Amino acid sequence: MTFLDIIEHLPAHVINKGSDFPGKPLEHVVASDLMSDVLVTDLENALIVTSLASEQTIRTADIVGARGVLLVNDKNPQPAMKKVAEEQHITVLSTPLSMFQACVALGKLLEQGASNE
Repeated sequence: MTFLDIIEHLPAHVINKGSDFPGKPLEHVVASDLMSDVLVTDLENALIVTSLASEQTIRTADIVGARGVLLVNDKNPQPAMKKVAEEQHITVLSTPLSMFQACVALGKLLEQGASNE
């Protein structure tokens, strides 16, 4: 699954294109509004799914090496979040879907990617 797959198959739009957009495939999804939960993950090529639209999310993504963030519930990023995402070159997307709906859709995309290999 790539960022382009997400934009094609989910009602999602780009807020910030990171340095690896559209980039290599995303292999994992981490869904949480608690960045402390995200910090204990050890997954490469991950996408963080959250409704926390603050710079803390981008800083957490940078620390854990996540390749992007998907904001759910049609959240708009705070100006500081967008600025830090630009500085850290992290892709940020937004969708009107709920966290659950987004995770189901992303799971289906990941399964399709695995079956295409």
